[in-house]
Amino acid sequence: MPAENNPAAALREAATTAGAAAGATARPGPVDDRSAVCVLVGDLDIETLPPAEQALDEALRTSPLVLVVDLEQVGFCDSSGLNLLLKARMSAKSAGAELRLAAASPTVLRLLELTGADTVFPLHPTVGDALAAPR
Repeated sequence: MPAENNPAAALREAATTAGAAAGATARPGPVDDRSAVCVLVGDLDIETLPPAEQALDEALRTSPLVLVVDLEQVGFCDSSGLNLLLKARMSAKSAGAELRLAAASPTVLRLLELTGADTVFPLHPTVGDALAAPR
């Protein structure tokens, strides 16, 4: 499906990798009237969290029922990045939204497994799968 007909793909294409070496960059965006996708790019560590935190906050301000965090372009996540995702999950829950993680790299998946966080986040292999999953 061409990106212009697939909002999730269009959002992914809009994500820039310019900040990937220096830290996380992010692009929040609505997919439809009930869902939003936040694409995170780069590393999620103590030095690179502000753009990711801002993007997650902006995405939640759109009042989605479902917020998908696209982790496909996140190569590394430390405990501070995990803490950010857990805080975003709680903020989403308080706002009546469900936060779902999509396309996590093997490195990020390993962190989620080692910490047990894989039991609190709905994990999906792709953004499309996360958007299509029942609420």
